[in-house]
Amino acid sequence: QVQLVESGGGWVQSGGSLRLSCVGFGLNFKMYDIGWYRQAPGNERELVASLSSNDGRTNYADSVKGRFTISKDIAENTAYLDMNSLKPDDTAVYYCRATWRGFEYWSPGTQVTVSS
Repeated sequence: QVQLVESGGGWVQSGGSLRLSCVGFGLNFKMYDIGWYRQAPGNERELVASLSSNDGRTNYADSVKGRFTISKDIAENTAYLDMNSLKPDDTAVYYCRATWRGFEYWSPGTQVTVSS
């Protein structure tokens, strides 16, 4: 059974940092493209960062460029989202998504709250 398990969410003051982790069970992250998404109350889910399995290319939403970094550790089958200089606008539920050839898996989501 495929499962994505997140950890690392929580509460942080503005300007602080958090690292989100997403461990994959039953799938090989080496093949999968990884995306981190977030959804704030009343807003649609948005793509924050993505990492291609083909060429390692990364893409970031303009709102997080220079502050967030996406990566993955193949040996640990884990994806990461390092978040620095956090702002209250970053408050949301964060999800990781793994995709490969039509297969798509989502994590249950973890809350990140940034206080001003």
